[in-house]
Amino acid sequence: MPRLVMKFGGTSVANVERIRNVARHVKREVEAGYDVAVVVSAMAGKTNELVGWVKEANALYDGKEYDVVVASGEQVTSGLLAIALQEMGLKARSWQGWQIPIMTSDAHGSARIADIDGSGISEGFERHKEVAVVSGFQGVHKETGRITTLGRGGSDTSAVALAAAIRAERCDIYTDVDGVYTTDPRIVPKAQRLDKVSYEEMLEMASLGAKVLQVRSVELAMMYRVPTYVRSSFDDPADPKLGTLICDEEDIMEQQVVTGIAYSRDEAQITLRNVADKPGIAASIFVPLAEANINVDMIIQVVSDDTTTTDLTFTVPSAEYERACAVLNAHKNEIEFRDLQGATDVVKVSAIGVGMRSHAGVAAKAFKALAEKGINIRAITTSEIKFSVLIDSAYTELAVRTLHSLYGLDKA
Repeated sequence: MPRLVMKFGGTSVANVERIRNVARHVKREVEAGYDVAVVVSAMAGKTNELVGWVKEANALYDGKEYDVVVASGEQVTSGLLAIALQEMGLKARSWQGWQIPIMTSDAHGSARIADIDGSGISEGFERHKEVAVVSGFQGVHKETGRITTLGRGGSDTSAVALAAAIRAERCDIYTDVDGVYTTDPRIVPKAQRLDKVSYEEMLEMASLGAKVLQVRSVELAMMYRVPTYVRSSFDDPADPKLGTLICDEEDIMEQQVVTGIAYSRDEAQITLRNVADKPGIAASIFVPLAEANINVDMIIQVVSDDTTTTDLTFTVPSAEYERACAVLNAHKNEIEFRDLQGATDVVKVSAIGVGMRSHAGVAAKAFKALAEKGINIRAITTSEIKFSVLIDSAYTELAVRTLHSLYGLDKA
């Protein structure tokens, strides 16, 4: 029988009635002839509550015990869904990450999946015809035997990895939206739901601010070529919509030049003034930041007229801004900068589309449109299928709407 992995997020399992609704979605697929594995998140708000308890117990908590606590949210959901499925007359059992097992690294709180043994779940399909209800977000480190968690959104990653491990026909990610949109409908009411998005485009969207899927889950879907749907759990289980398919670029017949507009408020800008323009200076700036696990994104260098000094501007996650400034000030003598200036009231707006590969002037068109709206661009980065601009946060909605209309996405 064909196999299917279904994943349900926190809002989809927020209470027992919603868990029963999830069970109806699962029953539909079982009756359609699928062997089904369901991956579930913790009930909405539960993980935040558990994290709060950990911090209340000890602000300098042990990461191993943190994972034990926060992984319990998914355990509750998996047990409740298995009970709901049994009540509907289906065979079902819950699986914790360590029971499968889902092997991970030992980076507690942000572990990465190393291997999944899907044989136990496959045996349950073949011998018992039972639905496997899997606790998402969690695994186990083989050498220590300790429970690990995969970081925020980790249940998406669990689902895609499991789909690859059991060779599922596809992976359906159920959430509180009915697919991937050309941009945030809260900002642009004319935003359109996309029928299909390529893996590469979705990867860029996820990394540039779209909250629909965790970046790592898209990476795995692309690596193992797992067709992945984003669907709404709030559709009528008897008449669900297809949602958005994330697939190979070759599977998309008509490709827009620009597929979507994303934005991220999680940005902070740092500028180092009058840095000595000589070999090794860039390393003296970015190596200490890397050693402090601070990710740097946009980088712009402007050499002064006398060619002896330069101004260097770059961005870091806003949550890391204070720490980044402290690291740089601690290395001021090595870097030899005169002033450090920063801003946290900035936003990164990005346009993504595989069609950019074969069309010239896509970014230039945007720069002109933003200028006509009086929006100043602080920094720019580009790649083969996207470009991003850093602007003042006050212009976020205007910039997103301008670009959305510019590339014809209002009527996509």
